[in-house]
Amino acid sequence: MRAQEISAPHAFHAEGPCWDVDWGGLKYVDMLAGDVLSPRPDGGVDRVHVGKVAAALRPRGAGGAIIATERGFALASAPDLSDVQQMQPLWSDPGIRFNDGGCDPMGNFYCGTMAYDQTPGAGSLYLLTSDGLASQVITDLTVSNGIGWTGLGDRGFHNDTPTRVVSTFDWSPDGITDRRPFVTLPEDLAGDPDGLCVDEQGGVWVALYGGSAVHRYSPEGELDHVVELPVTNVTACTFGGDGLRTLYITTTRENVPDGEQPLAGAVFACEPGIGGLPARPFAG
Repeated sequence: MRAQEISAPHAFHAEGPCWDVDWGGLKYVDMLAGDVLSPRPDGGVDRVHVGKVAAALRPRGAGGAIIATERGFALASAPDLSDVQQMQPLWSDPGIRFNDGGCDPMGNFYCGTMAYDQTPGAGSLYLLTSDGLASQVITDLTVSNGIGWTGLGDRGFHNDTPTRVVSTFDWSPDGITDRRPFVTLPEDLAGDPDGLCVDEQGGVWVALYGGSAVHRYSPEGELDHVVELPVTNVTACTFGGDGLRTLYITTTRENVPDGEQPLAGAVFACEPGIGGLPARPFAG
């Protein structure tokens, strides 16, 4: 398959796409600009600035969204995010920022961190419960990236990008246990695992930063679909559209020489013949 662009390159570093009907469809972030982007039918895009960094977002069950910013979280109750309220920062170190996240079956928000200079072991995975309590649940990561759960919710997946390993873990209301390798990318494959999403069949779609592609791995870890893109740095993916049958893919101009890859930073899409799962909302 080959994905086609559905937007101009509105973002420098597009990331974290998420589809929610109550939002009116797709939202994603221009991460290092600190903006949440909402595509318009006329081909333009609306921006909401939420801070120095806009790392990831998910819908809230009560409406609006939860957003991971540079060092903390923000909440909005309006679908257009016009009423964003910042929560207290979780740490003071300016060298660490949030990166990517998602909600578990109970509506808790997990979001990972990384050092701006990608210091090995400086990243971690945070849990924000629906009652507003935040804690570190996994440490010694480098670039904590895509996270998602199966439809049943008893199993999840997570990327620590430089390791080139897609991990799987068991999940229960008590949290994450037994995190272990699911797929290790072969040495001769270009790209590292960035964002991910899980489809209705339990397959895992992994964006390859530096690999010009999204790969689908079966529940058993076998590569069975490849989506090609005309840009190098592919950041994340999600399902949306009618019946959640469209795979939306974000890209970035980060580390792309000026004047090259004019579509870098655009959103792409394809219809792979498999449906996705609705975004689990934050319960807080």
